[in-house]
Amino acid sequence: MTAAPTVAVVGAGAAGLATLKALADAGVPAVAFDSADTVGGLWVYGAPDSPAYRTLHLNTSRGRTEFADHPMPAHWPDYPDHRRVAGYLADYADRFGLREAVRLRHTVHRVERVDGGWTVHATGPDGPVRVDVPAVVVANGHNRVPRLPAAYPGECTAEQLHSHDYRGPEQLAGRRVLVVGGGNSAMDIAVDASYAATRTLLSLRRGVWVVPKYLLGRPSDTLNGALARRLPWRVRQRISQAMITATVGRPGRYGLPDPAHGFLQDHPTLSDGLLSRLTHGDVEARPGIARFAGNRVEFTDGRTDEIDLVVWCTGYRVEIPLLAPELLGDGADRLPLYRHVFHLDAPGLAFVGLMQSTGSAFPLVEAQARLVAGRLAGTWTPPDRDRQAAACRAELRAATARWGQRRPHMRVDFDAYLAELGRELAAGRRRAQVPA
Repeated sequence: MTAAPTVAVVGAGAAGLATLKALADAGVPAVAFDSADTVGGLWVYGAPDSPAYRTLHLNTSRGRTEFADHPMPAHWPDYPDHRRVAGYLADYADRFGLREAVRLRHTVHRVERVDGGWTVHATGPDGPVRVDVPAVVVANGHNRVPRLPAAYPGECTAEQLHSHDYRGPEQLAGRRVLVVGGGNSAMDIAVDASYAATRTLLSLRRGVWVVPKYLLGRPSDTLNGALARRLPWRVRQRISQAMITATVGRPGRYGLPDPAHGFLQDHPTLSDGLLSRLTHGDVEARPGIARFAGNRVEFTDGRTDEIDLVVWCTGYRVEIPLLAPELLGDGADRLPLYRHVFHLDAPGLAFVGLMQSTGSAFPLVEAQARLVAGRLAGTWTPPDRDRQAAACRAELRAATARWGQRRPHMRVDFDAYLAELGRELAAGRRRAQVPA
């Protein structure tokens, strides 16, 4: 007979599946809810709320993305496409018997505290569902609510599309396309447009470091990873920045604005194709937008261009509407969480994946999940509340010094944070062995 779940997990993407796996390893019965009809989350092309597009590939290398206990096939390319990644997550669920714990086509509407525990309210194919559990893990990601820019002067009569709704180059074919943004999606879509559109403009309000996916014949993130095991981030920054500048040059060389921040002080933007398309004139760089006038756009340098389509690659708002506002304080992207996992004032509430990493998320959510499982199995104990709060403040100060006001509560350095979670797991296990 299957034990009744003591944990409810919201989401069955990478973070939710890693959480289910860690809980099962620890002997903690759990149930997960996901609105899609299959596991895999945002990597499943066409799934509800998935931003996946047909040309989407990993922007972190295979060896730096795979779960520790489920390696990606060695014959795969270094940067697999979304179909392979979605299949990899499905295989992960099958290998570890996770599917039987997942309730698909179940949308969670509300999670509330009730009598020292938690009640999850969801709607499934057969109607409303209510589950009462001692603990809840929110693991449904934060790339669901598109963030549109503030209004610009004038009126834009060109069609507008957020990258969340982009699916493939046919949406760009034969059009004069303006792509706005400096992240990985913006670079991918600009490259797609350069082959399909009549003309492609790329507008960046501020500079970003554009990193090729290969440096010195190796996936570029493996070089920084090797340095991370030995050097502090400031030293890594100088070495990495010098290497990028020597190999491809500063972004200004390609008509892009030069970054005001140093390398490793924002999420890296990886693209093999963009710099080549810029140098061939197939993508034209532009600064920020000043105003619109019908189907014309004026940029801050005074240039104007006619456009048919604006693709806003402006990211996402971090919202968790299923939790009461009092649990989120100043907002989900400002929520102090011990080790970016545990709510300080709501016992039994944890988050897996509520972070922005300089590298892949998969190994990090796997490590976060082990902390959650240890806590719920009683094999890992956190420090007292004051020490947890002090750790949050110290992390915020360090993150603000490095990343400024660009979501410092959520920012983590991939290698440093992964090492920190390993130390935390060991320390918490020692604390758990000390008699109360």
